[in-house]
Amino acid sequence: MAFTFQTPSKILIEAGASSKIGELLKGCKAAHVLLVTDEGVRAAGLTRNAEAAIAEAGIALTVFDGVVVDAPSHVIEAAAEICRECGVDAVVAIGGGSALDTAKLVAYLAKTPDKLDDIYGIDLATGDRLPLLLVPTTAGTGSEVTPISIVKSPNDEKKAVISPRLIPDWVILDPVLTLGLPPHLTAQTGIDAMAHAIEAYTGKIKKNPTSDRFALKALALLSANLRKVYTDGSDLKARSDMQIGSMLAGMAFANSPVGAVHALAYPIGEIFHVGHGLSVALVLPYVLEFNRPAAEALYAELSEVIQPGYRRQSDAADAAAFVAEIEAICRDCGVPSSLSAVGIGEGDLSKLAENAMKHEKRLLVNNPRELDDDQARAIYASALAGRGPAAGE
Repeated sequence: MAFTFQTPSKILIEAGASSKIGELLKGCKAAHVLLVTDEGVRAAGLTRNAEAAIAEAGIALTVFDGVVVDAPSHVIEAAAEICRECGVDAVVAIGGGSALDTAKLVAYLAKTPDKLDDIYGIDLATGDRLPLLLVPTTAGTGSEVTPISIVKSPNDEKKAVISPRLIPDWVILDPVLTLGLPPHLTAQTGIDAMAHAIEAYTGKIKKNPTSDRFALKALALLSANLRKVYTDGSDLKARSDMQIGSMLAGMAFANSPVGAVHALAYPIGEIFHVGHGLSVALVLPYVLEFNRPAAEALYAELSEVIQPGYRRQSDAADAAAFVAEIEAICRDCGVPSSLSAVGIGEGDLSKLAENAMKHEKRLLVNNPRELDDDQARAIYASALAGRGPAAGE
């Protein structure tokens, strides 16, 4: 088997690790850093330790807190221009997936003459970038370890820049920064991370032994801790395990990409302005049920990963048990059982299906089971009705 596996080379995992950013930046020989974040994260005090550490290290700091959800292209370009104007020589991001995705492209665009419109796609960003340190404040996107940035274009279409140049120099996991994450966001981001692991493990094209190992460990950590952090957000050990699980899932899907769960989730976010984690959680059980005939043996293997002590029976029974347990986790963590909870009705299903099939081909090719427009619509219909389709449908 021939495959390529790429991931960051330097990772710091420690409660309070964000206070060591100054030391890490000195190692990068940084004299002036841009901190990329959003107003809410900064107002919550989550950047305070990092800002103090940067000041103590004698490094000049410019703060860009204009990040918004889904990383719009004009925001990325504005932040890159600030970098160039201020002579910034390193970029740090503290926040959720949008902040990390923004920072990856800011660090690249600030150092190269490339235009954002010219690098959408795979391996079109080939130039240099500024030193880059990423600090997630959620346990979900895995963006801190992926070579991917998702961007919202001016016409509200989501596009991707995929390049090894976006892999950061340092990943810093500080579980303290996740302690204040509200239960609903804790659940939604955690389920997104679980979907990353599941889809990486069952991917049709680039599934490989290294991604498999990361996906299995990620899914074990995430499934064992998600209910804990949903009910008790102050559990620092569980928060740390969730961050590690999310990171490992990110490493897995960065090298064995996601499939129909994410392909069908993206239109929900784009059209109905639903957060990415919730969009994924809303369709996850229904896509898994659709995929079950093609992924039965792999789902059977995952059944005992997410249910320690589970006694294997047959692939069919075990795969069904796996899908049922994923749905139980979603319900236990407050995910609505119907798309109607986010304002989607019967009349919207064809538009959702058309959007997914037209714009998410790069993801759909990875899905273990091929699907057409009618099947995509049927999955959305099941998610609207709150019941899974029969596995053979």
